Amino acid sequence: MKRYDVVIIGAGAAGMMCAVEAGRRGRQVLVIEHGKKPGEKIRISGGGRCNFTNLYANDDITQGRGGYLSANPRFCVSALKRYTPQDFIEKIERRGISWHEKTLGQLFCDGPATQIVDMFLAEMREAGVELRLSTTARDIERAPNLKGDGFTLMAGEERIACASLVIATGGKSIPKMGATGFAYEVAQKFAIPLIEPRPALVPLTFEAGLLEETKALSGVAIDARVTCGKRNFDEAVLFTHRGLSGPAILQISSYWREGDALRIDMAPGTDVFEALRSARSQSGKQAVQTALATILPKSLAQAIAAREAANAQLGALSDKALRRIANAVNDWTVKPVGSEGYRTAEVTLGGVDTRALDGKTMEARDVPGLHFIGEAVDVTGWLGGYNFQWAWASGVACGVGV
Repeated sequence: MKRYDVVIIGAGAAGMMCAVEAGRRGRQVLVIEHGKKPGEKIRISGGGRCNFTNLYANDDITQGRGGYLSANPRFCVSALKRYTPQDFIEKIERRGISWHEKTLGQLFCDGPATQIVDMFLAEMREAGVELRLSTTARDIERAPNLKGDGFTLMAGEERIACASLVIATGGKSIPKMGATGFAYEVAQKFAIPLIEPRPALVPLTFEAGLLEETKALSGVAIDARVTCGKRNFDEAVLFTHRGLSGPAILQISSYWREGDALRIDMAPGTDVFEALRSARSQSGKQAVQTALATILPKSLAQAIAAREAANAQLGALSDKALRRIANAVNDWTVKPVGSEGYRTAEVTLGGVDTRALDGKTMEARDVPGLHFIGEAVDVTGWLGGYNFQWAWASGVACGVGV
């Protein structure tokens, strides 16, 4: 039976980063990936350009502004402090990978995302890491007779052993890319608690009646402020044939729960009531939808006017009527019935309970030698490079500790 110092299951962002760091420390490392190619989520991210980090990822969490969600919100701080966005920028620059900032601190490759995957593959080769693709890991067992209370497992049809086992298989998001609940099954096997997983960074859906009202708006995008409880995001919202999407909706979906209402300001920074009053005083014969179309896309203006039964001229409407119309724009309250689920979710919220892990090494406190990193762990970042930064940081934390 072949033995390794470290076996990493999952050749994604966190797994490959961990493999490089462990290999550089002289560990004999095997990475097992059930897919045909490594780093598939890296390849498709950012429209094929890989939104590989966010300049504000560390500042947001360390200064209490947010950035990451977890039942144990301070857990991720240690790893993120030890491996920063600047560290990853320097890493890719050493490989000649150029990049640019798009918006809100989001960094992308100038070239294809495959540059990041190729960088990791090269570093893994240089560090002597073995990579097995199209290989399924199963039948994981404790092996008390091994030094360090290691593990045995089947890698394809071969039983192997290792001192340290790292689970880097991510969550359930985007199953067509091969995502499964493997990490949660391993955690449960070893009695490690889970925070209930659910889709995150995901479009939200409407009930049939509301869909009928909004279906003509499919494809319309606006800049908006979306609020759920005490959290809000100012970014784009996109009407879809199922409900709502766009960056602001994906962001708020991580905070939204069934039964929650969203409040959407479709004209942030504009007092629509005052704008309508001004238009009424200047041109009382102007139709409501015409006045709204100076603020909103024409089709949306028409839909709001129709929904509010406001097809009259502005001059015929009282301040109370104008206020009602304005509220439909500045404070639209809508209650989604669900999300599009893991099929389109960018990440999984929840996962392995971080209270069961050592924040320095990602090792399970009660199962020596077993580690969980990346999306498998109950640390979920905002849209825009936060989740990749967690993958890099947790991978490094584990790689230098195994």
